[in-house]
Amino acid sequence: MNNKRVLLIVPSYNEEDNVLSNYKKIIDYNKKHNTNYDAIIINDGSKDRTEEICLKNNIPHISLVHNLGIGGAVQTGYKYAYENNYDIAVQFDGDGQHDVRYVKDIIKPIKDSKADMVIGSRFIDKSSSDFKSSKVRRIGIKLISFFIKLITSKKIYDTTSGFRAVDKELIKKFSFNYPVEYPEPVSTTEVLRLGYKVEEVPVSMNERENGVSSIKSWKNIYYMINVILSIIIIGLGVKKK
Repeated sequence: MNNKRVLLIVPSYNEEDNVLSNYKKIIDYNKKHNTNYDAIIINDGSKDRTEEICLKNNIPHISLVHNLGIGGAVQTGYKYAYENNYDIAVQFDGDGQHDVRYVKDIIKPIKDSKADMVIGSRFIDKSSSDFKSSKVRRIGIKLISFFIKLITSKKIYDTTSGFRAVDKELIKKFSFNYPVEYPEPVSTTEVLRLGYKVEEVPVSMNERENGVSSIKSWKNIYYMINVILSIIIIGLGVKKK
């Protein structure tokens, strides 16, 4: 079945410079390619004009009273997807790093019943993306990848990619239980340990268009250590589905 309902979940925190242009790119793509991707902006307690811009331009959005962080914001999107009976949900960053042209590639393995989760990866095809993050982060990604494989026996190259899609079963699962901290590598590890099929497809990503990333450079080592510890704990505790 190829007429699946697809929702793009767009977590946004203080993205007043990006939210309108990002949404317009999705709408323009739909018009040009005869697709019908829906999008929901999750305004994660922004302190700037993000909500005002959404209201002024009739952009579908949910505004959280408090900043929940990326995990809480994305889970809100999964709840919306579950309650509105979507077949596929795609995480799509609100800062302009993700390219809507690659959504079709990310959802294809799910539509073809070959995967339950698909990750858009900068690293499985060296020519796919010019932007591959900083050297320090790439080292961290490789270390996290090593531990995910150690725990799950599955090699994941772009462990921190927020450009990913899940099927209906995982939409339901994530709507009730989604990691608040380090959501991408932790959720991937949990899904693999539970026996779901996870695949990666090559995508190109862009540098943030405007604004400042919520991840500061001084947190990189702290982030990496805590992700690895979380993965090890999952390996000790999560059982197969």
